[in-house]
Amino acid sequence: MSLADVTAHWQNDPEGFWLRAAEAIDWTRVPERALDDSRAPFYRWFPDGELNIAYNALDRHVDAGRGEQAALHYDSPVTGTKRSYTYRELRDEVARFAGVLTGLGVGKGDRVVIYLPMIPEAAIAMLACARLGAVHSVVFGGFAPKELAIRIDDARPAVIVSASCGIEPGRVVEYLPLLDQAMELATHQPAHRIILQRPQAVARQTRSDVDWTAAMADAQPVPCVPVAATDPLYILYTSGTTGKPKGVVRDTGGYAVALRWTMGAVYGIEPGETMFTASDVGWVVGHSYIVYAPLLAGATTVLYEGKPVKTPDAGQFWRVVSEYGVRSMFTAPTAFRAIKKEDPDGTLARQYDLSGLRHLFLAGERLDPETYRWATELLGIPVIDNWWQTETGWPIVANPAGLGLLPIKAGSSTRPLPGWDVRVLDGSGNPVESGVDGAIVIKLPMAPGALTTLWGDDEQFVASYLSAYPGYYLTGDGGYLDEDGYLFIMGRTDDIINVAGHRLSTGGMEEILAAHPAVAECAVIGVADPVKGQVPRGLVVLKSGVDTDPAVLRAELVASVREQIGAVAALKEIDIVPALPKTRSGKILRKSMRLIADGRPANVPSTIEDPAVLEALRPVLRNS
Repeated sequence: MSLADVTAHWQNDPEGFWLRAAEAIDWTRVPERALDDSRAPFYRWFPDGELNIAYNALDRHVDAGRGEQAALHYDSPVTGTKRSYTYRELRDEVARFAGVLTGLGVGKGDRVVIYLPMIPEAAIAMLACARLGAVHSVVFGGFAPKELAIRIDDARPAVIVSASCGIEPGRVVEYLPLLDQAMELATHQPAHRIILQRPQAVARQTRSDVDWTAAMADAQPVPCVPVAATDPLYILYTSGTTGKPKGVVRDTGGYAVALRWTMGAVYGIEPGETMFTASDVGWVVGHSYIVYAPLLAGATTVLYEGKPVKTPDAGQFWRVVSEYGVRSMFTAPTAFRAIKKEDPDGTLARQYDLSGLRHLFLAGERLDPETYRWATELLGIPVIDNWWQTETGWPIVANPAGLGLLPIKAGSSTRPLPGWDVRVLDGSGNPVESGVDGAIVIKLPMAPGALTTLWGDDEQFVASYLSAYPGYYLTGDGGYLDEDGYLFIMGRTDDIINVAGHRLSTGGMEEILAAHPAVAECAVIGVADPVKGQVPRGLVVLKSGVDTDPAVLRAELVASVREQIGAVAALKEIDIVPALPKTRSGKILRKSMRLIADGRPANVPSTIEDPAVLEALRPVLRNS
């Protein structure tokens, strides 16, 4: 059945559509209703259903006779460690760690903060919370103490689970000093801390700390606790928040149904096949497509600890794909730009057998056409953009591999999936014509698995997402729908610049710069101008080994933008820089660069990957 057919079924009978999808989940009480809209805009999915998502992710596969199938491969080139878990082994580990939490008084509805690196214990802790009906809140490992403290005070956890250290290429990040500082800053003091000792840095624990290994040795497994479908599964704080953070609340039933549906329909993964999602469990992609979705589908997931190009070379992703027989791979465009920069000819990829790889999915930021072209030519398989957010939990727009791929258009995530009624509106809330940029919104109710509110703050939920366009969820992204219904994301709405009264997308200019054969990646920001109000400014990183005259390259790039957009773009200043500042999830810090260029205060975000990169750019940006 095609995307058009499936979408028509959803549009004609949305509740029936999702009730049918819910049949793929094992329920302790099967829902008879799909949607409760009695408290709109606080919609609830499967209000009369009851389940346990950890049972659906693990126990039911063991009960069905597939306990010896691989559930999770842990691959860590930064430590030289590999470890695999069958479904039975992972189920048993999760059940015992749930016993550890139970012994510390954790029960249904209690919160547990998980502050761990990319190791199997992170997934085990998440699933153990879900087994008990406790609410987990994963905080990206190595987050600054202040940011961790804010999240502790907001979630008010009963227990914190952490490790002695995380491993970055070339350095060890000790977690316990960061956690200790966070505890000093936090008002709320959890009753217990569970610490996993890693050999790369053994931490000095306090007498009140619980040692993970010792606790697991004595723990007894505990059974799954059924919860209401509307009960919260986890809190995930949006990155880069200041002041009171936005704790996105994810429900249990809607999330389970939606994720299970996407594995076959969107990602084309069937039970027993392997999916490699190169992200972090601290981000929504890690929650959804490293941990929950693959296991709900009875697939095998790869949990990778390392970077795409530094551990030890730019061929590590290809090695993982070959070694584990990966069918679908999912990562961010920035990872592929990093690989392209180090290995522009794809020599390392050709050293591995990639014949089993059917699809490459990219999300997390705009997939520029040049990166799409490079990956497509290198791999010879569909390279599929998909667009979604922390708040939505799964793709809003994608080209569904399991339903039959539509023609791919470079720069577009293709069409909205069932559950998402996507519109493009102008500043007055009126629909815009095809091909015209506007604010991208989603008509309520949103699909199952989307955020239900913000933790402890219904008012902020409405104010942040639902007030700008009543009846719609504001995505914060800008773009357009073309005549075929394909959605083009051109960037955050604050990346639209106004040059002498002309509204221009910096994303469109970035596409042109990235298409130059010498450019590995780029960013365009709008900076203040006394005459035009704003003018664009480009920053480009060159591919490794490129030897070109900077003046000639700048002239070529400016000419390309002028030719394809017009003189109105007014892009005249382009800097060649060694690197662009990014968050740990790979997003370029355009806003920080824009503030510095305009001479305004720009604090270094807590989510930054390498503060030195931004600091090195300050004199360049200020020289406007």
